[in-house]
Amino acid sequence: MLRRPKPTDSEADLLREQEQFLTSGTPSAANVVRRPDKRRGEAGGDGGEHNGEDEGRQRDVVTIEDLPDQLPSLTPAPPKKSRFKASRVTFEGEDAEERLDRQDTHISAVLSRIIERDTSSTPISLPPLTGMAFPKVLHRSETSSQVPLSSAGGKKSIFARQIASQRLYYSKCLLSLSPQKPLFSLLFYCPRLVSGQGLEGRGSSGETIRIHRENQAKLQAMSQSEILQEQKKLLSQLDPRLVEFVRSRKAQSVPSSASPSKHPQAKSIPVNASNHTLFLVFSSSFCVCVNSEEDLPVKPQKEWVHMNKLEPEKLEWMRDLPAPRRKGTKKAMQARFDFAGTLIPPTEDLPTHLGLHHHGEEPERAGYSLQELFLLSRSQIIQQRSLALSMLANILSKARAGEYLPVLKGSVTSTLLDAGLLFLLRFALDDSVEGAMSAAVHALKALLVCAEDEECLDYTFSWFRGLASFPLLPSAQEEEEVEDEGLPECMRLTAKEKEERKSDHDVARQDVVKGLLKMKLLPRLRYILEVVRPSPRVVHDILEILTRIARHSASSSTQVLDCPRLMEMVLSEFLPTSWTAPSSPLPQSVYGLPLASAMKLLRVLATSGRHACARLLNSLGVRERLCCLLSAEPGELLLEPTEALRISTEAYRLWAVAVGYGQACKLYIDLYPGLAKALQSVHRVLAPSDPLLPLQLQRVLALLSLLTQVTHTAGCHQELQAGMVSSQGEECPPPPTVSWGHVAGLQASLLGHLKGFVKSLDNPAHKESSLAVIPAYLTYLGAYYHQLSRQVLLPTLQELELLTSEVLLPLLSHHVVQGLIKNLKSSSVVCNIQSSHPGPETTPSLPGLACPAWRDHLGLVVPSSPFPLLTGLGLLLETITGIHKGLSSKFTGLLLSEPVIGYLRSCSQATPTLSHTRAWLLRHEHHLLYLLLRLAHRLPQVAKHASLYHQVALVLLPWLLPGSEYLAHELLSTIIFSKDFISEGHSGGPEAVELGELKLQEQTQHQTSPSLQTVGALLREACVQLPSIRGCFLTHLAHLEPSVLTSRDALLGRNPWINSHLLPELTGPTLPSDWPFLPLVSLYERTGVSDGGGLAVEELPQGALQVVTHCLQWLLLLEVWREDALKVILPIAKLARLSCVFLCSSDLFLERPVQKLTWGLFRLRSRLDSLDLNVPPPGLASFQDLYSALLSQYEAVSFGDRLFGCWVLLPLQRRYNTTMKLAVFGEHVGMLRSLGVTLDQLSIPIERFTSPPEDSLPLLHLYFRSLVTGTLKPRWCPVLYVVALSHVNSFIFSQDAAAQEVEAARHSMLRKIYYLTDEVLHSLSLSLIFMRCEVFIDCTPSFPHRLSQMMFSPHSLDNISLIISQVTVILVPSMVVVAFFICFKATTFMA
Repeated sequence: MLRRPKPTDSEADLLREQEQFLTSGTPSAANVVRRPDKRRGEAGGDGGEHNGEDEGRQRDVVTIEDLPDQLPSLTPAPPKKSRFKASRVTFEGEDAEERLDRQDTHISAVLSRIIERDTSSTPISLPPLTGMAFPKVLHRSETSSQVPLSSAGGKKSIFARQIASQRLYYSKCLLSLSPQKPLFSLLFYCPRLVSGQGLEGRGSSGETIRIHRENQAKLQAMSQSEILQEQKKLLSQLDPRLVEFVRSRKAQSVPSSASPSKHPQAKSIPVNASNHTLFLVFSSSFCVCVNSEEDLPVKPQKEWVHMNKLEPEKLEWMRDLPAPRRKGTKKAMQARFDFAGTLIPPTEDLPTHLGLHHHGEEPERAGYSLQELFLLSRSQIIQQRSLALSMLANILSKARAGEYLPVLKGSVTSTLLDAGLLFLLRFALDDSVEGAMSAAVHALKALLVCAEDEECLDYTFSWFRGLASFPLLPSAQEEEEVEDEGLPECMRLTAKEKEERKSDHDVARQDVVKGLLKMKLLPRLRYILEVVRPSPRVVHDILEILTRIARHSASSSTQVLDCPRLMEMVLSEFLPTSWTAPSSPLPQSVYGLPLASAMKLLRVLATSGRHACARLLNSLGVRERLCCLLSAEPGELLLEPTEALRISTEAYRLWAVAVGYGQACKLYIDLYPGLAKALQSVHRVLAPSDPLLPLQLQRVLALLSLLTQVTHTAGCHQELQAGMVSSQGEECPPPPTVSWGHVAGLQASLLGHLKGFVKSLDNPAHKESSLAVIPAYLTYLGAYYHQLSRQVLLPTLQELELLTSEVLLPLLSHHVVQGLIKNLKSSSVVCNIQSSHPGPETTPSLPGLACPAWRDHLGLVVPSSPFPLLTGLGLLLETITGIHKGLSSKFTGLLLSEPVIGYLRSCSQATPTLSHTRAWLLRHEHHLLYLLLRLAHRLPQVAKHASLYHQVALVLLPWLLPGSEYLAHELLSTIIFSKDFISEGHSGGPEAVELGELKLQEQTQHQTSPSLQTVGALLREACVQLPSIRGCFLTHLAHLEPSVLTSRDALLGRNPWINSHLLPELTGPTLPSDWPFLPLVSLYERTGVSDGGGLAVEELPQGALQVVTHCLQWLLLLEVWREDALKVILPIAKLARLSCVFLCSSDLFLERPVQKLTWGLFRLRSRLDSLDLNVPPPGLASFQDLYSALLSQYEAVSFGDRLFGCWVLLPLQRRYNTTMKLAVFGEHVGMLRSLGVTLDQLSIPIERFTSPPEDSLPLLHLYFRSLVTGTLKPRWCPVLYVVALSHVNSFIFSQDAAAQEVEAARHSMLRKIYYLTDEVLHSLSLSLIFMRCEVFIDCTPSFPHRLSQMMFSPHSLDNISLIISQVTVILVPSMVVVAFFICFKATTFMA
């Protein structure tokens, strides 16, 4: 037997005893038990024996760092603030002891505020004298206020028995009430507020009755109006919230408890509305006591448990709900949804057996609100969590489809994301219950994935460059870099470090996918697939979620590939190399079966880059799986027919993406027999009677896409082979294993297929399938002949002529194709921006393609759209007309047809907007427009519509998206600056401009300087310089050369040089809309900003003068002949960019060619009535900042130049902001001495400066000061002198009523004029008169001199009458005051 340790034992003794205890195996007296966590579903245990088991089966649980323990609320509450903190004002020098004394709450401070009542008049009654030493103890059994235990209903507390005695007392009062008495008199039958329990003595009950009778007598003596008045007075003194609470509670119970149908005696109760209010307020306990079992929603039975005491308030939940009605308020009502996510109208009355009614807010309304669903999703009950998550998934699906837009305000998806939906779903994914976890996966799929978007992308895969797509990245948002301000460049954080420092909430708010990746979503999804092994629906949802994440960006695709064991598990379980046939069409588990969604995930991952594709093919064994799936027919794959066709289609698409990089070409040689067999069976599988015809069509289109990419890759073999020989140590891609000889034999077979499908257009049963596959055949033939032209053996001209006569011309002239071409305008995205149907909800942090319900509307992707057919035809025509020039004239009818011309006219007037929802479609439409322009460039017959095609080229250039830089380069090189498309330059255009200018000059009847007729000569010179202008712009766009080369490789099919099929991020168009100003703006950024515009022309970069001249020539040509092409540029933006002519150099604007061109542009700018200077120009904070720089530059280097002066005067028109006028007459008043622009040179009517009269007092004071002090004189600044005189004159002699401040300013100006010197008075007075009467100036030119002599001559006052007579005869009546004032001043002077 082991002995117990003693206090005297040493440490060695204790260790020896411990060893003996362990070797003996005796059970310990106490065990350490871990308390089970019921929230996690752990079962309790009685000892530590289960610890080992728990440690042995630890689950793979993903831990999330920095994740809050609680979910954000649906409507985030404001931060809590203390009510008393604002009143605590502390100072630095304040003594803490004094503050404690001031805020002392000791008992003495409280007692000092207690005021005793005056009890001097209160009678004092002594206790009665008894013979006992102590008063008799009152036993509780003798208390009269209690009832016996038998009547009290069993064992009750003293308080409960007292309450029961009160109810018994009131019931006796009710029984003793005669039926003839009104029910309202119960209020006065017995005291309700005074019970008398606090009184002592014998007459306590009598005193109570006396007080009650006195109150009753007072009430009976009062009239009805007095009672109502006292009632209002009492209600005004009570807390309104308390009164409203009592009314609302009793308004629910009184109708049910005192219903006239159940209480016939209540029909005789004469109670009006006001008395009823009194009854609700003062008789609350009475309302409870009159309840009986007949008034209850259910009849309680004796056998029911815990029903011995009824609780009417709780039983009210079992009463029938009132019918829902729309509240009479303008506030929006809370949205409620059913289990399918359908919005329930607030007026709809649904039966309760549907399970949509609950005890939450608004119990009469069916459905669940979003806030209630958030609460249910965190419930401890599994069914409630699963139900809430499933409903959220249905709501998200309908919201992404745009079903709530017509009926709900705001975006449901954005509201849910702001409320913390992402964190809610991420928490739910960690649920240990598979049902809740599956519902969370489905909700996450509904949030991220739009099935219609994926369907549209798959539909356009076989189009020209359809395998490429934009990354679904949110638009970049500018962030405030407050932390890095003032730090040197080396100490600033990089973009990656800033991203890592952001919290999960901040990242998810800007980018949903990036936020999920930061919350470790990928490891959790891998755990669900690997460990949980969920149902087929959950597996498909997870694969679709991974596909959407891969579409986000190349970095997201890399994270999917890098996630440990994720791709290995997907390939081994859902793309196995061998499998057994499923026992049913809908198997219980899809593990071990090939899935099309898994193959699509691989295809999207391969699209992100050639390295990701090579990793899939080589490291993960995708090459073997492609060979396994494509070596057999779909019917031989031991799969359900639908799934077999889908996985075969996705395998072809993945192979096409890989061949698009020049990879997996060896498979083409290995699987060539299978490909040939598939081609031979094309017409057989496209039978109209086949129920799987849509899937068969997609498989054939994927096969044709594969053959097109193989042809492109094989066409580069010869170039790469020669490159390897000629390269001297330089890096060069290796030649592909497939050569041109491997693909040359396919053309004859595919051409035969195309001829057959063209003939099938006459058969209505085959028409739709033929129209679906013909574009893919045309795209293949375009690739074939394009690559054939690069080989040693060129195609024969007879072969191309035969192709044109037997295939292309019959196809174009077919009535079915002609009917499609008529839909060109209605199917266009560019032409139908404004009239397009409302799209689904758009969330900035989760961009999509806006494709829901795309089949129900006209568009680019619907079967009736001619865009895929015309794009494939355009590719083929561009290639064969480049080889055989004589074939161009055969297709003139297409370019000159009415549908095409009408479509181009609509495009030239359109202004499409750029977004993710339109970019993926706009890219395909831009391809067609470019191909039409290229074909028109080769046809001389389109000269009649040359200006239209040139206009379309000008508007298309700033529309081109990232990835189309090569198209922009080709347009600039061939069409934009082509003399053939600017027909006005060689058909009398400059002469017509000159004639118009001469006519304008005759109408104005004055000669301007420089002459207006110089514009025609400038246009003629610009047309001659078009090649130099083109070189100038191409030079300034040289920084786009890498992008142009990358785009060229992709568009021309140079597959071995392509690095990624993922297009660049959609940050904006390739070229800005103001690209014609680029040379000018670039020169200003290089010289004007750094050197302050002080460099001379000789100090500018070499060729700067020539660059500015070419830029101004091109702008003048566009403004005169292509004004609509520049309408996308705001007038204020044009003015701001042209101002760079004056800001980039000190004397550039003085050069003669620059002067002439700028004068011509100024004439055009000055005619613009739409110029709004209050709108900030793009790239500038405000126009006022630019104007201040112009004023400073004018003062520094203008030397009174008239052109610069006109530019400065243009913003000083009356309709513009007074800030710029205040800057001229205030800060830059010195420039008034050199601003010598005349009215003729300004070419702007003076009325635009003088009308309406000025109403700004500060500006009027500055006008008056400049006139009085002589700062502004007519020989220095004629225009502003006239403007200032006009406004001052209108202000001083205005007859309109004005404020006191304005009248005071007028009188002040008049007094100052009175004290002026003689010379200033002479000039100012005459100027005021002349400004008010143009007839006087025109009719009597000699009068000013004579008037001056008479006013200031020292002769007698006889001349005064002559002055008055001449002035009053000539001037308007309002100026008689001026004349008399002048005479009075003259009289004072001579006296």
